[in-house]
Amino acid sequence: MSDGIFLDARKRLDAALQHVRLSPDTVERLHYPKSVLKVSVPVRMDNGALKIFPGYRVRYDDTRGPAKGGIRYHPNVSPDEVTSLAFWMTFKCAVLNLPFGGGKGGITVNPKALSRTELERLSRGYIDAVADFIGPDIDIPAPDVYTNQMIMGWMMDQYSIIKRRITPAVITGKPLSMGGSLGRETATAKGAYHAIRVMMKRKNRDLKDLRVAIQGFGNAGAELAEMLFNDGCTIVAVSDSRGGIFKQDGLHIPTVRQRKKATQKLEALYADGSVLESQDHDRITNEELLELDVDLLIPAALEGVITEHNAGRIKARTIIEVANGPTTGAAEAILAEKGIDVLPDILANAGGVTVSYFEWVQNRQGMYWTEEEVAQRLEQRMVTETECVLALAEEKGVTLRLAAYIHALHRLEDASASRGTEDYFRRRA
Repeated sequence: MSDGIFLDARKRLDAALQHVRLSPDTVERLHYPKSVLKVSVPVRMDNGALKIFPGYRVRYDDTRGPAKGGIRYHPNVSPDEVTSLAFWMTFKCAVLNLPFGGGKGGITVNPKALSRTELERLSRGYIDAVADFIGPDIDIPAPDVYTNQMIMGWMMDQYSIIKRRITPAVITGKPLSMGGSLGRETATAKGAYHAIRVMMKRKNRDLKDLRVAIQGFGNAGAELAEMLFNDGCTIVAVSDSRGGIFKQDGLHIPTVRQRKKATQKLEALYADGSVLESQDHDRITNEELLELDVDLLIPAALEGVITEHNAGRIKARTIIEVANGPTTGAAEAILAEKGIDVLPDILANAGGVTVSYFEWVQNRQGMYWTEEEVAQRLEQRMVTETECVLALAEEKGVTLRLAAYIHALHRLEDASASRGTEDYFRRRA
């Protein structure tokens, strides 16, 4: 993610502000992060050397509640990236009506180059550095790119050691044995699936008639691919970081998942299995996948993959953003001219943070729900909010992204107004 993406994100906010009347207080708050923390995380490597890794945690807004957002490990993590992600989380939580603000964190590191013990030391060291900045009532981290249940467990354990009390609600996405929630691993995929169902129903499209391409065959992308496959969709292409596979009459997704899992040669937290190992297909690049003639294009990997340079060649009828920020502002203008609908990330991939909220609630009350209860609550919330955004887009004649931002801004304004705004304080008694 290049520097300047936060400016691009703020332009989308400015566009939404043209369609909603907000107090100057709310507008001013939303243009700046509340707090930004940069830390250095020292790690004693297995060879005895000491290495320092830069880490970050951003609380963008906490008007509606404590900040919520993942922690990612990636070589490209930067202050601009983390700030942008925290910005998006602010709106994502508001769209889904969660009692949270937006936060995000990360470490600039190639996690695949670390051993398990180095990775644990890095994760615990990060919590040592940010422990005074997070907490169940302040800022609740979760997994993101290249972080997972095990890493969240280490982090929760380290925070509990520091605070000298067991504090499961400080981190979500934990192992079940440490207070995690059933249904968390599949939450992002299920949330996107429910949003797709609602959207296609409104378009009078049968899922069995849809041809789909998915960029990103990790946890969310692979799970969503199988859900859509089971509903009769033709999944013509999938890809991961090493490339993709294409089959005109559709891939058998359960087999692709099984073969990818079987080729994971490293028994470690990060495996090197690839969809390229699957047989009976044509190879395709990630760039070529984005330009396939399909009904649904689902970017489910990293940010900024659809830009002004390739948007003109996009042939998909609808884009479902399961990744965070896969479409740049300049690209979206081109897509809008072509009549391509984009279901935005702040709605389409909100299933993960929604079930993270459920986990936080369960941790705080000390009672845990069944997988069926979690799934039912997730479906109800995703269906309700997707229907609201689609209806708002139709009513105002705006894009789905603008509608989602408008929907979120109304809730953020309500929270801001409850504290008193310029208009309130200027009134005479």
